[in-house]
Amino acid sequence: MHVVCKDHVEIAIDEFVDEYEEAPDVVDLQKTHFAHWAPPEHCEHCQSLSRFLIV
Repeated sequence: MHVVCKDHVEIAIDEFVDEYEEAPDVVDLQKTHFAHWAPPEHCEHCQSLSRFLIV
């Protein structure tokens, strides 16, 4: 699972495919909210606001 900004979404997808050898689901965090989980505020690759969940 990766939480990233728009600029790093391709890198996160590549990392996911390398690790799990299958295509991930990409969830837009501006359109989706979770009842029991709050995503990290910042991208895991930089200090930009997180935008996508790669699972």
